[in-house]
Amino acid sequence: MLNETQIGDVWLLFADFIDKKNHEAIAERYVDLLADFGVPDKVLSAASGVDSTLDAAIDYYLDEEDPGDDEDDNYKELEF
Repeated sequence: MLNETQIGDVWLLFADFIDKKNHEAIAERYVDLLADFGVPDKVLSAASGVDSTLDAAIDYYLDEEDPGDDEDDNYKELEF
């Protein structure tokens, strides 16, 4: 499994060969692929800071993965 340094290294290696107008879409697909292969959210989060496009894709993925947080804000526990 890739660690956070390797995730950034692989992205930087291929990013130079990708047309700039496709960077965002490909970064999002790269992050999705990493998640599909079992890279934990914690490792993805730690991979931030290498490239702004990759950072945005990671942030987008992590925000999308945690939809339950928004629902819990309106939850009130009943006391009996």
